[in-house]
Amino acid sequence: MKNVNFFSSFVIGLILVGLAIIALLIVACWKIYIKVGKPGWASIIPFYDIIVLLEIVGKPTWWIIWLLIPGVNIVVGIWVTNLLSLSFGKKVGFTFGLIFLGIIFYPMLAFGDAKYQGPAGKKRVSEVQV
Repeated sequence: MKNVNFFSSFVIGLILVGLAIIALLIVACWKIYIKVGKPGWASIIPFYDIIVLLEIVGKPTWWIIWLLIPGVNIVVGIWVTNLLSLSFGKKVGFTFGLIFLGIIFYPMLAFGDAKYQGPAGKKRVSEVQV
């Protein structure tokens, strides 16, 4: 009987930690969308959040089709994540952080001092050329 109580407490604890992580990532994505000038609620609407994300990184809406094809969606998802990183003036290393340690890097992007520089960092590129 003691083992059952421990197991159920452990499972409830895992569920609560999981819900806290999900809440943190929702708030972080909401804040990222607000930083860009998009409505925060757009980050929680399925499919529409992807359309807005594609706008943020400067890719056409029809790219959502690539995200529906198994296998291709992984490559395109990594590419879009890299473009998001570049849009905030970050480098490829930050992209790896977003992919592998998203629970840390998405809140860093949302609540840190990163500024949106245009789709895939176009402002930064144009400033260098001038």
